[in-house]
Amino acid sequence: MNNRTIEEALQGASFCLQEAGIEQPRKEAEYLLSRILKIDRLQLFLRREDFLSTEAAAVFDDAIRRRCRHEPAAYIAGEKEFYGHRFIVNRDVLIPRPETELVVDCALQWACWLKGSRSKPITCVDLGTGSGALAVTLARLLPDAEIWAVDISGAALQVARVNAEQQGVQGRIRFLHGNYFAAFDGLDLKLGFNLIVSNPPYLGKKELLALPEGVRDYEPVGALDAGADGLDGYRLILDRLGEFANIPAVLLLEVGAGQKEDLEKLCKEAGLFKSLHWQSDLNGWPRVLEGLMN
Repeated sequence: MNNRTIEEALQGASFCLQEAGIEQPRKEAEYLLSRILKIDRLQLFLRREDFLSTEAAAVFDDAIRRRCRHEPAAYIAGEKEFYGHRFIVNRDVLIPRPETELVVDCALQWACWLKGSRSKPITCVDLGTGSGALAVTLARLLPDAEIWAVDISGAALQVARVNAEQQGVQGRIRFLHGNYFAAFDGLDLKLGFNLIVSNPPYLGKKELLALPEGVRDYEPVGALDAGADGLDGYRLILDRLGEFANIPAVLLLEVGAGQKEDLEKLCKEAGLFKSLHWQSDLNGWPRVLEGLMN
């Protein structure tokens, strides 16, 4: 039988997490317990003298043990917030990062431009959708758009479908199993896409080896590994982009640190773009490449 209050449980968990080298241990403990109790952190504070049930204490203790082994908190909680909504995540999908929200911001701006330029409906494809963070968010915010979501992992597509259903857009996204544009081979796709978004793998071999253990040991390597130089995913997209772009069209790519010059070179060699623009993240790093085909 549990005899710990919420505050006592949090104090003990914070100590264990600190000993394991977890940054912001108190915040992490509060996050996990709030998810287990299905209350927000304010309620957690207001109820800090309440006793935990035996069941909740056991679940919390297991969660803390897992976090002490550096398993990401998002996998333990089974969810991650992205663009104001919670997405189901498990070890079949990469955990959505805040930086990727910049891709959504750019997509919304370009969608307005595309609709105004020639009154064209938005036909969007998310290449390497993973949890569906981009495709589901865009389907929610662009209700008139046609959305496709592609992934080489069937397990990842299952997670994306669940997220689409939970956010009420399952009927507006067409999910397709395959490797980027190769997924469309054999389909009678009369029109291409005028909004192409992707957060492909962009880590090279050296970067993979330097990853923190919480990423290296738990997140799917296929969503991270982009070959020796970290550019293989971009090459695959650019190689067939011309076949599937419905001009005028925009390509939006999330980009890893230090890849700006190399990716610009690949894009110029492709010869598809009227202009290339960069959007920087909050740290000032070039994060999203905007390629206009017109």
